[in-house]
Amino acid sequence: MSIFQSLSISGSALTANRLKLDVVSSNIANANTTRGQFVNGEWQPYRRKMVEVTPSETPSFGSYLEKELSLTGVRVNKIVEDKTAFQAVYDPSHPDSNEQGYVMMPNVDVTKEMVDLMSTSRAYEANITAFNAGKAMLVKALEIGR
Repeated sequence: MSIFQSLSISGSALTANRLKLDVVSSNIANANTTRGQFVNGEWQPYRRKMVEVTPSETPSFGSYLEKELSLTGVRVNKIVEDKTAFQAVYDPSHPDSNEQGYVMMPNVDVTKEMVDLMSTSRAYEANITAFNAGKAMLVKALEIGR
């Protein structure tokens, strides 16, 4: 393990958490968007997005050794859409309502998004703390050499 690896691991987690915060913010902003995507001549409601995070890998002997030691960082694999059903809300006055008066609303639960937002922001703060602790240890190690 190199002396900068702890900083690299914390940095990769900070990057992943930042993207997750952006996606959660986008979900909250589009919680009432009934025209999110135009498919086959009809508007579909906004579909909730989620971030998939996996351990980072590079194809080398060192990466396989680090994988066994679980000392690698993380990387964002992809952003996927939540396939749960849309909510049907009765509102005949809405411009996107169907013949029965129902409007298909996005599958975004604002409460769930707020929980994700809080947990991700706490993880972000924890990684900043770990990064600063690692940086402080490196500075102290450099001061020993003086």
